[in-house]
Amino acid sequence: MTAVTLPVEDETALEVSALLPTYKRAPMEFVRGQGVELIDSDGKRYLDFASGIAVNALGYGDAGVAAAINEALSTGLIHTSNLYRTGAGEQLATKLVERSFASKVFFCNSGAEANEGAFKFARRWARHVGSDAKVELIALRGSFHGRLFASLAATDRPSYRAPFRPLAGAVSICERDLNELDSALDEETVAAIIVEPIQGEGGVRVIDTDFLRRLREITAKRQIALIFDEIQCGLGRTGYLFAYENAGVTPDMLTLAKPLAGGLPMGAVLVTEEIGATIQPGDHGTTFGGGPLVAAVAGHVLDRLSEPGLLEAVRKNGAWLGEQLETIARRSGKVRAVRGTGLIWGLDVVEPANDIVKRGWDEGLLALTAGDHTLRILPPLVIDKTDLARGVAILEKILTS
Repeated sequence: MTAVTLPVEDETALEVSALLPTYKRAPMEFVRGQGVELIDSDGKRYLDFASGIAVNALGYGDAGVAAAINEALSTGLIHTSNLYRTGAGEQLATKLVERSFASKVFFCNSGAEANEGAFKFARRWARHVGSDAKVELIALRGSFHGRLFASLAATDRPSYRAPFRPLAGAVSICERDLNELDSALDEETVAAIIVEPIQGEGGVRVIDTDFLRRLREITAKRQIALIFDEIQCGLGRTGYLFAYENAGVTPDMLTLAKPLAGGLPMGAVLVTEEIGATIQPGDHGTTFGGGPLVAAVAGHVLDRLSEPGLLEAVRKNGAWLGEQLETIARRSGKVRAVRGTGLIWGLDVVEPANDIVKRGWDEGLLALTAGDHTLRILPPLVIDKTDLARGVAILEKILTS
């Protein structure tokens, strides 16, 4: 990390990072990763229950990912732009279509970009099936869809939104209530509703299956696009390749990112044939999206995350982890609720969650928050029960200390 030294009045030196301070970074500096552990510059090991915010699904130092990167680099093609065809992106799109409901795929660089793209596609399609008034976008209470202007408008974090108003127009946030949504989902004016099947940043809230099914019925009847944001909960995190599979509810569009390219920046929007048919050259674009290097790596990662054995292990280990967390909650008296499935869990705690996260650093455990009083757990999907048990023991210690 590049730093500059600034003089201070008492003639001591203060090191200041040249990075713009958009994050409150932890004090340790990580220099290596191995398996499900990160190693800092002092040689201390940390069991990773954060996965780079659900990105590092295959852990660290994965031989398959390294081989995929080296093979892609051997071609000499890191980037060509989307003015030309390359095989890796088209092959990856085919795999995603074959394994999902979708007929077409758009690649970009991040989850926020994927959601912004989905909003544009929704409005393009909505004008085709309706009128120019059919432009409104709706998100749910507790949602987090990104930090760009439209995705931020669809994110239920007032503190994130306030400094940047006015945000993109015709974007509303509604309660997770079917009666309210029934009124809000106006067939004449609403283009799409976006839903996280599991609200990660919003407290790891699993949206009820019956709610999703009823929402699907309403949107289908009124020609409103149903977008599932699976940026955090998709690609194996629930024990299914896509979270919508477990719910048995098929959306019109699906957004993906985080683990898709094994830590390289990549997002995707999956769309139905009907929506894809309305998108024309020039409607949207990306310089880097789906480039040959990241797409080749993503193809390998997708194959790994599609393996039935891995998905079964996530389901089994996730069920065991949930039982252990419930036991800790009963035994400690410091946890008000436990929510989750697979390897995405949230614990509502009685003290500031960030205080617990910091105690975890001392004990060699990395965890996350999801709001002021929710501890969030996102281990790599390749973690085994032995390492899960080790992490659970540390969790109970830092919750009760």
